[in-house]
Amino acid sequence: MRSVSIIGTGLTKFGEHWNLSFKDLIAEAGIKAIQDSGLARKDIQAVYGGCMASGRFIGQEHIGALIADQLGLNPVPSTRLEAACASGGVALRNGYITVASGLYDIVAVGGIEKMTEVSTEDAGFALGGAGDQETELFMGASFPALYALMARAHMHEFGTTEEQMAAVSVKNHKNAINNQYAQFRNEITIEDVMNSGYVASPLKLLDCSPISDGAAAVILCATEVARKMKITDKAIEIIASAQASDTLALANRKSLTKINATKVAAKQAFEQAKLKPRDVDFAELHDCFSIAEIMAIEDLGFTEKGKGGKFTEEGNTAIGGVIPTNTSGGLKAHGHPVAATGIKQAIEAYLQLNEKAHGRQVKGAEIGLAQNVGGSGATCVVHMFRRA
Repeated sequence: MRSVSIIGTGLTKFGEHWNLSFKDLIAEAGIKAIQDSGLARKDIQAVYGGCMASGRFIGQEHIGALIADQLGLNPVPSTRLEAACASGGVALRNGYITVASGLYDIVAVGGIEKMTEVSTEDAGFALGGAGDQETELFMGASFPALYALMARAHMHEFGTTEEQMAAVSVKNHKNAINNQYAQFRNEITIEDVMNSGYVASPLKLLDCSPISDGAAAVILCATEVARKMKITDKAIEIIASAQASDTLALANRKSLTKINATKVAAKQAFEQAKLKPRDVDFAELHDCFSIAEIMAIEDLGFTEKGKGGKFTEEGNTAIGGVIPTNTSGGLKAHGHPVAATGIKQAIEAYLQLNEKAHGRQVKGAEIGLAQNVGGSGATCVVHMFRRA
């Protein structure tokens, strides 16, 4: 397998884009990524696009073809990938595999979702399809409810508090202040979170990621090819790519206090990179709900199981802490147009490793990690990065 690097990135602002269409978002992110790479459209040999629920959100399917058409990339093969909120991470992994295998030298990978065209109720129904429709969504279990079950179990088993979960949101909002692409660039306090009203107890409004529009794109290139083309000055290498699955329904899980797919994918990723959790300088984690970040730092091995709440409360995940997490603002503050998230995480790694994460830079960052989760944990993708 060949080494693969990210050589260009493109990102739209995440938020409510009433004046921009699905096609507009694709064009903005895709063109930015190609321009940033220094390549031409004719150099792109294939496209991989993550998109979860465009049929329900905007009534449009056949997204692979739409992306290639919109970016003027015909007739290259263009494929849509779907794995709920991990659609972006899965697209990145598939693009990585095709370049690493030698099938292609240069591919474009993106993720997009436009979620604000429908009502909150309809958006919730679309997102609910990421769980078990028959035993969960049909019975009234929304995604906040499913993660609330995990939060309650974590609180019962380990003594995790609502204030510790609130600390996740507070930290991520603070990070987002210095991110021009973030949906929410305002600081909040523990008190703000605690007073924001329950969505599904113990999760409150400010424990939850928002409904967002947005797109993200990266250009992948075989590292050896990038060196020959002399375009490695800002490239970052993907040193690990791993994916794992678990049961779709929470009722069939062995535990509600961990996401086993994260543990399995993380183990594989660390083995591929020949590194340990202590070697990671920063991590972009899937904080769809505050409890999800706490479980992630445990399942990835950054702290012991059950100690994630206290670890966060003590400031260990803040910039300057033991393992800075979600320097971009995470899903909570940067926003969560679901299929764009996994690509946005890779873009944050690109910025951090190139020392361009202005105002939120992790000093001396050399190794980054991204964890992208689908649904309540039925899919997890873990990528690791370093300067090429």
